[in-house]
Amino acid sequence: MNGLQRFIKPLEGRVRLMVARAIVRLVDDATKAQSVQIELLEGETQDGVERYQDYGFTSVPLPGAEAVAVAVGGLRSHMIVIKVEDRRYRLTGLEAGEVALFDDQGQMVKLARDRIQIISENEVKVTAPKVIVESEDVNLGAEGGQKVARIGDDVDLGTGKIISGSDKVKSA
Repeated sequence: MNGLQRFIKPLEGRVRLMVARAIVRLVDDATKAQSVQIELLEGETQDGVERYQDYGFTSVPLPGAEAVAVAVGGLRSHMIVIKVEDRRYRLTGLEAGEVALFDDQGQMVKLARDRIQIISENEVKVTAPKVIVESEDVNLGAEGGQKVARIGDDVDLGTGKIISGSDKVKSA
């Protein structure tokens, strides 16, 4: 082995093990930077590995999710997780250009080509000091339905019948 090979040999292993696939085993979301326990090569488990997330987006992956881990400076003792994927729950069937947020329960916010779609079997809650809806057609409960009285609309107080309700807001 010549001098150059002796110099390069220690670096070769560090470079080879610099990027790795991993399985997420545990997540600690209580810290400023989320940390995960990951399993790398068989029998190689690392605790307290920082998980980098995109600004404005955060998640807590489920155990068994797959990750891409990087050894900073080629040191396996200084790993960071840069991406997490969970193919068990990944939303499929999007068209080119569409974007979606989703979870393992089937809940979804989808920016489709022709609409924004929110799907949930659970309560959807909006907390705001004021909600403004600007639309040509608002259907509460389902498509179509009866007119809804707004402040200032004429209502027969004896029968409760709306005399001049909105043609744009209806309730099923």
